[in-house]
Amino acid sequence: MNNPYTSSYKQHGVVLFIALVALVVMSLAAVALIRSVDTNTIIAGNLSMKQSAVVSSDRGAETAIGWIKATAVANLNALNADNVANGYFATFKTLDLDNRAILTNVATWNANSALAAGTGISAGVEDDTRNEIRYIVQRMCLDPVAPTKEKCQFGSTEVGSGSRGVKDATEAGALIHGAESPIYRITVRVVGPKNTVSYTQTYVY
Repeated sequence: MNNPYTSSYKQHGVVLFIALVALVVMSLAAVALIRSVDTNTIIAGNLSMKQSAVVSSDRGAETAIGWIKATAVANLNALNADNVANGYFATFKTLDLDNRAILTNVATWNANSALAAGTGISAGVEDDTRNEIRYIVQRMCLDPVAPTKEKCQFGSTEVGSGSRGVKDATEAGALIHGAESPIYRITVRVVGPKNTVSYTQTYVY
């Protein structure tokens, strides 16, 4: 005669095994979900730091533009010579920032750039973001002499009073080199608190 409890015990054993397998699968799924959330959080954080660095680069460009204007008003001829202390080069050939090896060289930047300044910035570091901002200004000329159209790239002018198009220096209210001005390239390097590095370039005249 068959034992009525034998099949019952066997069934209980199978249920326990299935429950353990299900528990393992659920645990693995939970771990994968946690890792996915952590990865997404890290990516979002990195993108936020990168965006912060790009926004901070505007402060460097503003500082550089302010220095160019102030120097031009005080002594226009001063822009015909390099001024490394203020991150200024009268020719783009002196420091080849088109060369990536030079562009990304920290020692080169620290030796040839100037620190951004302004409200909320202490020694080139923004108080709120802790981003360090340095810039280099290069006049787009072949030689460090008084600018000419044969030796320099000049910004084009436009006749008219409309709001669209490029204005000459007198219309823009910032007379630098008469009616026309040579082009200046401002390269800004921003280093964030988590070693986020961002480069931006702005052309002004």
